[in-house]
Amino acid sequence: MPKPITPLLAADVIIELTDYPGRPIVLIERANPPYGWAIPGGFVDLGEIIELAGVREAQEEVGLDVTLLALLGIYSDPARDSRGHTVTAVYVAEAAGTPIAADDAKNCRLFLLNELPESLAFDHAQVLADYKKYRETGQVAALRENPFRDSDSVNKPVMH
Repeated sequence: MPKPITPLLAADVIIELTDYPGRPIVLIERANPPYGWAIPGGFVDLGEIIELAGVREAQEEVGLDVTLLALLGIYSDPARDSRGHTVTAVYVAEAAGTPIAADDAKNCRLFLLNELPESLAFDHAQVLADYKKYRETGQVAALRENPFRDSDSVNKPVMH
């Protein structure tokens, strides 16, 4: 049986800084395409647990040791990354300290939720909108409906 071809897998981490007023989050300015501001994260290495990939990426990109608090959601729209189909697990985490841009981050800054930059990479505008709801309600991202499924097929068994 041939090995299936699947999307790439990534882990992103929304880092809340506990030692700053308002618990701002850390965003990086990407040094490589696609450009813009982004949530720190990157690809999961072969044999790596996805949560540990998120912790590793936070350390590599902004030099912070994070504690994961929650899985915000899984983002899998094939168009979310212009480089190809990439699925990401987005975690909410906390850390203390001063972030420093490293790895493929050109810059990093702290942002309060009412002051987010307009030029966000990937689907991070949607992710951060979901995160705002999480901060307000404690509820993780809602499941996305499949826009291609007709309403008549909802909850009906699939016949093979």
